[in-house]
Amino acid sequence: MADDGAVAVRSLAEKVEWLIQHRWPQGSPRPGNNVGIATQISAATGEEISSTTVWKLRTGRSDNPQFKTLKALAAFFSVPVGYFGDEEEAEQVGDAVAADSAIAGKALNRDALRALVEMSDDARRLVADFIVSAARLEKGRD
Repeated sequence: MADDGAVAVRSLAEKVEWLIQHRWPQGSPRPGNNVGIATQISAATGEEISSTTVWKLRTGRSDNPQFKTLKALAAFFSVPVGYFGDEEEAEQVGDAVAADSAIAGKALNRDALRALVEMSDDARRLVADFIVSAARLEKGRD
């Protein structure tokens, strides 16, 4: 989401890169290059994806891939194919992945999550503002 609450428009390249960085299937070794990425997607889905296709998608040199390529990416990363076109759907996938990661990584336990749900809207906004501010500070240090 953008700072004003609107859904941020992201390019196909940004969406593909986000999936590679944040939605890599558990149990699959993370490859270090486009050849490895293409090989794993092809092996898992049965759809031949070349390293050149992966490179073009990641760099924005291709923004209109074949539907079968999008279906293979969607299957591999366990996202709806609409993720690649619909911004709202892409945001929902990102939100779900972030929540799952926070809970699985023990960064946010179920008790904290339940407490957050039980807070007033004003209190939840305060907590959300604090989290966003802390993330910006941390990002600035990198």
